[in-house]
Amino acid sequence: EIYSLHVDCKVTSRFAHTVITSRIVNRANESQEATFEVELPKTAFITNFSMSIDGEVYPGIIKEKAAAQNEYDTAVYEGQSAGLIKITDRKLEQFHVSVSIAAASKVTFELTYEELLKRQLGKYELLIKVRPKQLVKHFQIDVHIFEPQGIQFLEADGTFMTNELTEALTKVQNETKAHILFKPTVDQQKKNSEFDETLLNGDFVVHYDVKREATAGDIQIVNGYFVHYFAPQEMPVFPKNVVFVIDRSGSMAGRKIEQTTDALLKILQDLRPEDHFNFITFNNKVVEWKSSLLPATEENVASAAALVQTLTARGGTDINGALLAAVGVLEEAEGLPERSVSMIVLLTDGQPTSGERNVEVIQENVHKAINGKYALFCLGFGFDVSYKFLEKMALSNGGIARRIYENADAALQLQGFYQEVATPILMQIEMQYPENSIEGLTKNNFKLFFEGSEIIVSGKISKELDLLPVEIKAQSHTSDLTLKEEANVKEKEQVFQNQRYIFGNFIERLWAYLTIQQLLEKAVSAQEEDQKALEAQALDLSLRYNFVTPLTSMVVTKPSDQQQKELANKPTEAG
Repeated sequence: EIYSLHVDCKVTSRFAHTVITSRIVNRANESQEATFEVELPKTAFITNFSMSIDGEVYPGIIKEKAAAQNEYDTAVYEGQSAGLIKITDRKLEQFHVSVSIAAASKVTFELTYEELLKRQLGKYELLIKVRPKQLVKHFQIDVHIFEPQGIQFLEADGTFMTNELTEALTKVQNETKAHILFKPTVDQQKKNSEFDETLLNGDFVVHYDVKREATAGDIQIVNGYFVHYFAPQEMPVFPKNVVFVIDRSGSMAGRKIEQTTDALLKILQDLRPEDHFNFITFNNKVVEWKSSLLPATEENVASAAALVQTLTARGGTDINGALLAAVGVLEEAEGLPERSVSMIVLLTDGQPTSGERNVEVIQENVHKAINGKYALFCLGFGFDVSYKFLEKMALSNGGIARRIYENADAALQLQGFYQEVATPILMQIEMQYPENSIEGLTKNNFKLFFEGSEIIVSGKISKELDLLPVEIKAQSHTSDLTLKEEANVKEKEQVFQNQRYIFGNFIERLWAYLTIQQLLEKAVSAQEEDQKALEAQALDLSLRYNFVTPLTSMVVTKPSDQQQKELANKPTEAG
């Protein structure tokens, strides 16, 4: 019986630190399994886990993956125990551990994880999965938010909310701080009064955004580490030249092609009159809808919609031929707006089975053809794709990859992805800082900035500076911009001094989190020797800051009468 479940989340300047504590008692008169099962965002890193059984604490220890594996292999008989973490859906992974406890014994599980909230379509999302599977006497979610820039708007809701449960939700906020409390009584948790079934099954979601001045962004400093947030607003949008490359091989037949059609019809409606576009559909044959890019007039959009509705799926998959044809369309385009952004959006659900089949050769061909001129976005539909291949291709060509999960909302996932990249407002963004006074700077130049997202740069101030000057250079649709700002280091440090619930070195941890994410991303498209060096750096930081990343494992130890050790490894989308 879970008698207490507490989720305590502190968000300080987009960096979220979440502690989940579950207390379980065995009311039976024999020993029983107690299970702790939590779903957390894939983008988060676990930093701590412990079990205390009748006062004895069993901590999880984070080690390098290979070292942890060796220790585990020596401790375990063949074929026992899968990993403790697995991907459960598009946004979440599940951490699951169980331990046997004696009659009348109690166990407390505590899991801590951290993540940097990412701004998408104009808001941050904090997602807490709620699924206790039973009524819980003391159930509580606390979210504390502190945003020195000021909170623009804030909403909290649950997919399982009823009128009764809404009464258990309170929200208190002022200019820069907010506290959200969700504390339903046992009666409020019940589906109905006769049965002990719980309503709490779904997502508890907090959305918010911060206030922004129209300057060179916002800088925050704690203990010598700085973070710089930049999200300009109300800028003119670049016209886009988009080639949609759509897989219509046999495996796309049925639901997938229907969902693709639904999404494309919506996406066509979202094109702006100044955009240009074309479609390439492919199986073992590559078919260009029109011989050149067309302006997104009402007439052209209607004619494209008619084509999309006739898509049928059969045959093989010539990814190489299709992508090279897309580059060709962009290369030959004439009369495009002078300042515009060209992109290729590939949607495929399989491996290359016709034309060139060697993924490395395809990557090379595409990289050579694109030659840094266009951004390539790769959407992998379902689990038969080689996600690694798509991710490497996208990251090597200034884009991103995304897996589309085959479920009811696949069309919405496709649309959502398109909306994120539909409004480029800046290109060639360079964030410049005084070179001789900053160490460990995270990525500071970006090809494109899309409206509703945010650029984040972090680093360590290595010298005694009174002022931290920053300069941002970028191209907008109408002009070349230079934005300048100076941050007063002492003043900035003061902002966080008197905040009660802030974990002291949060910007340093944010810096480490961001650096690890970027090193791992860079490693995806790097050559082998470079890849090893990047991973070694990321491993060093993962161990230093105690993060479970794809390079580390957490060894979970149990009481001596049970299987002694289990491993928690972080799964990745590429598997």
